[in-house]
Amino acid sequence: MKNDNATARQTTRRTALTGYLTALGMAFTIALPQAAQAQSVTPPPVPENIQVPAGNEAFLLGRGVGTQNYVCQPAATLGRVAWTLFTPQATLLNDQGEQLTSHFFSPNPFEFSPTPFANGVVRATWVDSRDTSTVWARAISSSTVSSNAIPWVLLQAAGVQVGPTGGRTLAVTTFVQRLNTLGGLAPATGCDVPTDVGHKAFVPYTADYFFYKATTIN
Repeated sequence: MKNDNATARQTTRRTALTGYLTALGMAFTIALPQAAQAQSVTPPPVPENIQVPAGNEAFLLGRGVGTQNYVCQPAATLGRVAWTLFTPQATLLNDQGEQLTSHFFSPNPFEFSPTPFANGVVRATWVDSRDTSTVWARAISSSTVSSNAIPWVLLQAAGVQVGPTGGRTLAVTTFVQRLNTLGGLAPATGCDVPTDVGHKAFVPYTADYFFYKATTIN
């Protein structure tokens, strides 16, 4: 009977140890790809005027897929019209095809707008799909790399907001780069005469968005 009890206790310990090691291995399996992904955010070389200032590091890469949305409006020259971008509409994905953020234009509540009844200056906006943290950013420089695609752009954060449950993924953003663009240019036709005012065009595009934070922020 004593031998049976000892054997049972040893079996129980072995089973518990096996379960612990299995769980530990699963934890490492889950954590390692995340760490590797975080370490793999390496922006490509860019023109000098859209380089991010020293003291910032890339922490997130989103592959943007969507449209650049234009509306035909009167131009500065009397009697002329021109396509005007009124918002991008894109989803940013990771390399596994999972959604990271939504991207569009929206009023920045941290910048006062002189326009009556406006909620803030309209800025490029990204909202994290998991914790709904948000960053608004203003374009400070651009570079036309291809005549067949929208420019590469450097944007500086103009406002950030944590999510309702404290999520901070995008709330640490200092700069955003839009790089490796394809498509998205305004149409060559369709906004030619004043009677075209109000026409809209939704032009497909892709781009890589690199998000930066101060190197002192963990």
